Amino acid sequence: MYQLLKAINEQFESSDKALASTLIMKFSTMKLTSIKGVREHIMHMRDIAAQLKNLEVTMSDSFLVHYILNSLPQQYGPFKISYNTHKDKWSINELMTMCVQEEGRLLMETGESVHLATQGKNKYNQAKKKRKEKMSPQGDIKKESK
Repeated sequence: MYQLLKAINEQFESSDKALASTLIMKFSTMKLTSIKGVREHIMHMRDIAAQLKNLEVTMSDSFLVHYILNSLPQQYGPFKISYNTHKDKWSINELMTMCVQEEGRLLMETGESVHLATQGKNKYNQAKKKRKEKMSPQGDIKKESK
């Protein structure tokens, strides 16, 4: 009976190692690819870190904050610089709050630039159309002969 329990225990240990390896691979390849969804992204990374902690693979909160910041897209660049230049260290929850605020700012910024680009294009097309109307040849104008 003891041998059977020992064998079962060894199988669970090897499956824990495989699970830890899978979670580490998943964690290390996670990247946020767009501006939207930063809260879910951070929560997912935090959940994987918690699962790894249960498997005795620990990482500090400071490491986790830096790793999550590095997984954000380039639009968050100024935000990352701002964090790195401040003396305060954030918890995961503080990071999430700040990132959600930054996400809102970035979404408003991109929304405004799209709106401006659309308006600019329409004005350009209208001006181009007016020029064509002014320049179109008239059929009733004839050249005078001298």
